Amino acid sequence: MSTLKSLAFAAAAVLFTGGLSGTAGASQDDLIEAGRKVFNSCRACHDINTEKNKVGPELKTLMGRRAGALESYTRFSDAMKNSGIVWDEASLDKFLTNPRGAVPGTKMFFRGLKKEQQRKAIIAYINSMQKK
Repeated sequence: MSTLKSLAFAAAAVLFTGGLSGTAGASQDDLIEAGRKVFNSCRACHDINTEKNKVGPELKTLMGRRAGALESYTRFSDAMKNSGIVWDEASLDKFLTNPRGAVPGTKMFFRGLKKEQQRKAIIAYINSMQKK
């Protein structure tokens, strides 16, 4: 392989694996921005800018809340209500990895985020948006 092709291949590999999967050296602002982009796929069902529920519960007051305990949202599954989860970074990471594995019987139709850096980014974003 020529040097030029080797450099092009290496550059493509860095670009491909960078972004969300390479946030170790990224600033907190970069991580939050990456999380905002990942969260775009959640916006159809969840609001994070207000305390308004959609198909799914609002996430502006998520952290520290007991799963299934948001009074303004009445469509939680019994599985979610009885999960015993209190939302924090660790419980959210586990849930976002595999929602139906973490809470069998959940109504959430999301398959999960397999990439750790995507989960870190979206959790940073959710944390940044919490009601103060």
